[in-house]
Amino acid sequence: MNDGTIDVFTLIALIAAIVVVLKLRSVLGQRTDDDDARIERHTREREFGEEEQSQSDNVVTLPTARVDHDETHPEAPEPTEEEIRAGIEKFANNDARLIEGLESIRSADSNFDPDHFIDGAKQAYEMIVTAYAEGNLKVLREFLSEDVYRSFEDAVKSREKDGSILDQTFIGITKSSVLEAEVSNGAANVVVRFGSEMITAIRDKSGEVISGDPNDVEDITDIWTFSRDVSTARARANPNWKLVATQAPN
Repeated sequence: MNDGTIDVFTLIALIAAIVVVLKLRSVLGQRTDDDDARIERHTREREFGEEEQSQSDNVVTLPTARVDHDETHPEAPEPTEEEIRAGIEKFANNDARLIEGLESIRSADSNFDPDHFIDGAKQAYEMIVTAYAEGNLKVLREFLSEDVYRSFEDAVKSREKDGSILDQTFIGITKSSVLEAEVSNGAANVVVRFGSEMITAIRDKSGEVISGDPNDVEDITDIWTFSRDVSTARARANPNWKLVATQAPN
């Protein structure tokens, strides 16, 4: 129409367009209950994943036992008894007595593997030596039998009492070897000789060196006995070994 008025059809079209726009805003501009639930679920999953990662960062797992199922190679065949026997003989350097001892442990616990054990023992050695130098009794209690723990605890508290400080730097393990292995009274016992390098000095309250040399690398030899209960299926389910004895080399 040319008189400036709006015809009925144009007016109806405008009203319909306005209604559509308003309905789109009401849907797109608001969050439904389903949206809230979905966002909350994703938030919980993200927070749980971050918490789980944080916890896993603080856990140390010592590989003291053979893992039966390798997740990276799930179809890898289990070693035969002949292969296991050959592996033990190689590990023991054909020492008949040591072979017999290692096989007695494996007979009591089919998951025992000497190579994995020595890897775990070396990790434990470093953690124990470091914890002792730092006076960290909480860590020591996790790795030591009650008798050995009391001995270490007395030494740590004696240092604290007189104000002396053990200034020690653990450089690394230079060698390790299993000397003896046996099962006695339901317990698996393994004697390990460790060779390591450390820098050790004892300082008084003022920080003056009263023993040792903070610039000298020492060769240290320790002979430690680790033990683990293998008397029952429930005991064998616990893979943790304890340090039950220490001795100096002859």
